[in-house]
Amino acid sequence: MIDKKEIKKTYKQTIQPMGIYQIKNKVNGKIFIGFSKNFKAKFNSIQFQLGNGSYINKLIQEDFTKYGLDNFTFEILDYLEPKDDPAYDYTNDLIVLEDLWLEKLQPYGEKGYNSQKVMKK
Repeated sequence: MIDKKEIKKTYKQTIQPMGIYQIKNKVNGKIFIGFSKNFKAKFNSIQFQLGNGSYINKLIQEDFTKYGLDNFTFEILDYLEPKDDPAYDYTNDLIVLEDLWLEKLQPYGEKGYNSQKVMKK
């Protein structure tokens, strides 16, 4: 007999693919760079929000409403390898990796949808 509780527990403990993603507008070439601890869930969430007109980034939302889903791509740019420690918090690692990609691609203004981060002193 299948133990549904055990299957659910195992799934929750399984580390999902994580890292840096890009949303790209195929019409104007603008990009958005972000990070996620679970790519599949993040892409589903973003597409759902965009489809409902409720995505937090209003610039992407405006272009998505204008051009539609077929004119956007959702791509993985970089994976973050999981650690042996199941309790490890990947947030800071993902922020550093995102900063590297933001510096490399400069997705600001006419090139993208990101806002420049204010560096803390």
